[in-house]
Amino acid sequence: MTTRRRAAAAAVALGAALALAACSGGGDGTGSDTDVADQGYVSGDGSFTQWAVADRQGPVEVAGTDYAGDAVDIADWRGDVVVLNTWYAACPPCREEAPDLVDIANEYADAGVHLLGINGVDDAGAAEPFQQNFDVPYPSIDDRDKHAIAALQGIVPIQATPTTVVLDRDGKVAARIVGLAEGSTLRALIDEVLAEDGGGSA
Repeated sequence: MTTRRRAAAAAVALGAALALAACSGGGDGTGSDTDVADQGYVSGDGSFTQWAVADRQGPVEVAGTDYAGDAVDIADWRGDVVVLNTWYAACPPCREEAPDLVDIANEYADAGVHLLGINGVDDAGAAEPFQQNFDVPYPSIDDRDKHAIAALQGIVPIQATPTTVVLDRDGKVAARIVGLAEGSTLRALIDEVLAEDGGGSA
């Protein structure tokens, strides 16, 4: 397993803000010793991990019902790159990263990249205004029963919300960002997975 961190200059500029920005697991049982009392935060710092093809675990099996009442199963996207993002509406870094996720979903749609949100906190009354406000083009699973998070936890730890996981074309975990996903970082991780079979970026 190879762990890379963002450049030192970017870390200096953003580290302090990101350390306070990542919300806790929102009741998904993934608390941290770094919780700030009564604040609901953990120090997810936007660091990311990549796994070599031979070391990847999976395939990840995530299915559920989105807030429109439609069934979603990422097995239907096998053969494409999939990005999973945990979020909930009251999470400040989730709101901060939402425009980048929307842009990435639109930019990479023709490249065979699918995004799926996983929300383990909100009912439709809270989730749908968030999606409408940010003009989110991809579905989110209502995961208050924690089935999707449990499926992920068995393969890749979900240590904070937001957490973003990139799956390769076989549904295996290629990369994970803990905390706020910066657009340039996520694009680079997606591009690497897209290029693995000789494909190109969006």
